[in-house]
Amino acid sequence: MTEAADDILKRLPTRLREARQAQGLSLDAVAKLSGVSRSMVSQIERGDSSPTVATLWNLTRALGVDFAGLLDAGTASRGIEVVRAGQVPSITGIGHGCRIRILSAPEQVGAHEVYDITLAAGGALESDPHGPGASEQLSVLEGSVLIRSGEAEERLGPGDTARYAADLPHAIRADGGAARVFLIVVTP
Repeated sequence: MTEAADDILKRLPTRLREARQAQGLSLDAVAKLSGVSRSMVSQIERGDSSPTVATLWNLTRALGVDFAGLLDAGTASRGIEVVRAGQVPSITGIGHGCRIRILSAPEQVGAHEVYDITLAAGGALESDPHGPGASEQLSVLEGSVLIRSGEAEERLGPGDTARYAADLPHAIRADGGAARVFLIVVTP
């Protein structure tokens, strides 16, 4: 192995941990955002495992840095960051009949989150209360949904928007057929 490659492998664990901590993300959050297991992220940060290119790509996308940004201490780019449709992180296995695409930057997790949610017919996303003062703003792009926040319920159709407390148990359910919504979660 060349001296440059050895240097990169020595810096990678520290830079990965620093990038994660700078954004206030836990190992679990990075695992969810990247699709890389929590144990693998931990092993890489400790220097016990060297990531594949695919794993490193997933981690850098989740952390909102590029390969060079992860390995270089330079200043952040002032350009335009583009995440192509096929690279947007998605969450499955939460709720019933849901696919959640994470549109917000990873450093926004826990403060200002933006999601594109597709619900299959009969699909639902039920959520426990978020932190005190948390709220959600939901706009229906396709289909119709039933929104519940605490004891309140509302039906929404295409183009409708609802703003509601998210520091109570709340849910989004496809009302009839499939639906697609744009969701913003704000936690003070």
